[in-house]
Formats: sequence, C-alpha cells, structure tokens
Amino acid sequence: MPPILPDTLTRVFIASFPAGPWQTNCYLVATAAGEECVIVDPGMDAAPTVAEVIVEHGLKPVAVLLTHGHLDHTFSVTPLCAEYASSAWIHSLDRELLVDPLKAMSEDTRQLLARLGLPERMTEPDDVHELTDGATVPIAGLEFRVDHAPGHTKGSVLFRTDYPLDDDVEEVVFSGDVLFAGSIGRTDLPGGSTADMLDSLRAKVATLPASAVVLPGHGPQTTMARELATNPYLQHLDRSSL
Repeated sequence: MPPILPDTLTRVFIASFPAGPWQTNCYLVATAAGEECVIVDPGMDAAPTVAEVIVEHGLKPVAVLLTHGHLDHTFSVTPLCAEYASSAWIHSLDRELLVDPLKAMSEDTRQLLARLGLPERMTEPDDVHELTDGATVPIAGLEFRVDHAPGHTKGSVLFRTDYPLDDDVEEVVFSGDVLFAGSIGRTDLPGGSTADMLDSLRAKVATLPASAVVLPGHGPQTTMARELATNPYLQHLDRSSL
C-alpha cells in the first residue's frame, strides 16, 4: 500500500484506506517507514488492515488521533490502543461518544447497528488525552496542530501537520467530516449545528493556506485551492469580518 502523497525523501509517510460500511478513511502517519506512527480515525473494520499496513511498512503505533466521536471514525480505537499500548486523543466535547456513541446517531443508524449486532455501549481506551483548540500534539516525530471546528459534532477538530517534501504543499490537513472534496459534513445529527459549521468554515477552514492538501474522513483527497475555487459551501461564505 503506497503512501497517499509522494515520499521520496522518507521524511513523511502517509498511508490510507477506506474501512467499514461507511467507507471511512483511516490514515497512518509517520516520519518514514519503519518508524513510530499515528493512526487517524480507525473506524469499523479498520483494525485488520491497520495491522497489515503496520507489518508491511514496519511501523510502530504510539497514538490514535480522532477527528470526532462518531462511531464510524472511532469504532476500532480501543482495541487498537490495547493491541499497541497506544494513547488516544479526542476533543473533550466528543469524549463521551467513546462510551455512548448512540448519543450522536440518527434513528436509522441505530437500527442498522442493532441489525449488525453491535453494542450500544463501548469502552474507552485506558489512556485518553483531551484536545483543545490551538493545541499542538508532538508525537511520533511529528507535530499536529489542532483546530476545534464544531458543526458536524460539538468536538470536531482539524489536525494539521507540515509537509516538507514538496514546495507546492505547505501542510496536510486531516479534516474528518468537517470538509470533503466538494462538500462538507452533515449538521442534522444530534450534536450537530449548522450555525457552528458555518462559523468553523469561515474561521478555521477558509483561512487554511491554498497549498494545503486536505485528507478528509470520506472520499478522495483534495486541496484547499480547489475547495476555495469550487466548493459551494466555501464560495458563499461571508468572510468580511475576518
């Protein structure tokens, strides 16, 4: 499984695959193959492929970063943290969803989980760290900057890290379900807020550098230049007060 971005200088390694019924993108990030790594958003059915990528590239997981608390992004966090003695990082406002994911689900999703025989209550990892807006998480030889961007959930965040391999790419943004290629995350689930999402898009997303590569929670990667030019949710923002 190749990195999602060019890696000829072996200073940043990013691998990705979609997992589970919602095809949630799970990412493994390291300074290079054979080094410590961070797992981003290991959702349903992610654990077996995570293990394959780890073995294939000789990675050593030390942490799991969660962009938000929805089950399709967090389902495998506790078993993976236990398997690799890793810590988990999530915003304080979404931490309760680690043990009570139904709080943020629609009735249709609850019925689906019941048909799949999945538990209504979960357990959180032994070592959980709460994220705050503006924090920097130095881990696995990398630095992840945290932007709190509520709207999809109360505790949604963006993770940003520098990408020094390409003069045309300033940073990589793990956007979770805040921003997709050509779209944004839904706001109609419990804990969602259209007003908060608009504020987050205006203050946290539209201000990202145009050269940033966006790695979303679902669908293909994109760039901020492309989204600023074509994403209807960004084109119609009122940014006059920025």
